[in-house]
Amino acid sequence: MNTSVLAQVAALEGMETAALKKMWRDLFDAEPPPYNKRFLVNRLSYRLQELAFGGLSKETVERLEAMAEDGASDKRNKGRGRVADRPVVGTRLVREWDGVEHHVTVQADGFEWQGKKYKSLSAAARAITGTRWNGPLFFGLRNHGSRK
Repeated sequence: MNTSVLAQVAALEGMETAALKKMWRDLFDAEPPPYNKRFLVNRLSYRLQELAFGGLSKETVERLEAMAEDGASDKRNKGRGRVADRPVVGTRLVREWDGVEHHVTVQADGFEWQGKKYKSLSAAARAITGTRWNGPLFFGLRNHGSRK
């Protein structure tokens, strides 16, 4: 990396937020967003390198746009969460509740517990416990307080 660019990037850490915002205006010809200093430093670091060495290649930009288009046109994801979060069909989820071991099987169109089908893992967890539960949380597919 060019030592001049490296020195500029290294200097960003010690700059005040007001100076970073001024630099943003100079480099982007736009007002800086109302984000924290860490964001400004990261984005300005990238911009300095982009100006010195060039941005993403045409092929990379096209590939990213194609990936974004594929994700946007996925009809299986109807705004209810990612399909990729769902376990693979045939997976058997096991959970002990009230001293009883419960087995729920993932199917293509839902979940099966004790011979009965449920549309969601949360519905199966509710049938098991009699109370409302987040299904992935109940079966340990998600940690409490995190969203993958």
